[in-house]
Amino acid sequence: MHFDVFNGDADGIIALLQLRLSHNTPQPSEVTLVTGVKRDISLLAQVEINQATSVVVLDISMEKNSTALANLLAREIPVFYVDHHRAGDIPKSTHLTSLIDTDANTCTSLLVNKHLNNEFVNWAVTAAFGDNMQASAQSLSEEVCLSKEQQLLLKELGIYINYNGYGGSVDDLHFHPAQLFKKLLEYPNPFDLINETGSVYHQLKKAYLADMAKAKGSMVLLENEQLTAVQLADEPWARRVSGVFGNELANASPDKAHIVVTLNNADINTDKTYTISLRAPLNNKQGAGDICASFPTGGGRAAAAGVNALPVEMLGDFFDSVAKYYS
Repeated sequence: MHFDVFNGDADGIIALLQLRLSHNTPQPSEVTLVTGVKRDISLLAQVEINQATSVVVLDISMEKNSTALANLLAREIPVFYVDHHRAGDIPKSTHLTSLIDTDANTCTSLLVNKHLNNEFVNWAVTAAFGDNMQASAQSLSEEVCLSKEQQLLLKELGIYINYNGYGGSVDDLHFHPAQLFKKLLEYPNPFDLINETGSVYHQLKKAYLADMAKAKGSMVLLENEQLTAVQLADEPWARRVSGVFGNELANASPDKAHIVVTLNNADINTDKTYTISLRAPLNNKQGAGDICASFPTGGGRAAAAGVNALPVEMLGDFFDSVAKYYS
């Protein structure tokens, strides 16, 4: 049995979408999809090692999945791994094929697009916009002669797909990422999806606009020259917009870092923790992953990272670390 393991955000879903739409990549006869909310990145351990005959891994940190990867390779199971997050030491194995690039201006879908020679480039542009790779998305759009109007439509679609991946659990999401992937697989051309009345594009757009309207009134916890930090409510809508709202703030003020803070299940947890979304300044896309990785349950990439469960007493230290790094 083949396993497709992928992040539940726009980049992970669309990276797999390109591979499965392509006639130039193997089409497994039996496939198990392994995915989850965007922050669920330790996915490779969910592969049933006694059943796996091959594995594709997309948009999850190799460093965070190193043990599971080593176990697969020890069993001589072929693994194709594409990612742009922290990789750690990449194993040397004849059973591993990896496309790893941690440059702050690329993402997994762009790496897959390059691998497929622009076969589904409109989807790659969609993913890059969704992952807030604005300059890279625009550059690729111009390379393939997409109009400004077409770029705007793909940007909206990417944002909506990315928005769907955020939540404390899949119960917070409008679509399970595996379900959303299967729906998108029906559309080799994303413009057909956009132009279809009542499609998931329109469903997610309506939900996104409603949730973002609530986020506009969020509480500002800290604002200075280096960063702006805001807190969202402990509600499903807030967990859904935590990442995309951070992207919107970053795009509006590209010289500052932005932190979105959400309290985790305050009504049922005695040990209070925050979910943190950190965006590096768009004009200085570095450091976010290293900052978050220095705190428990933290990690990510240079331009965007987060902490899944930051103890409330460490919030001030986190703010200090961000301000110091970008000062």
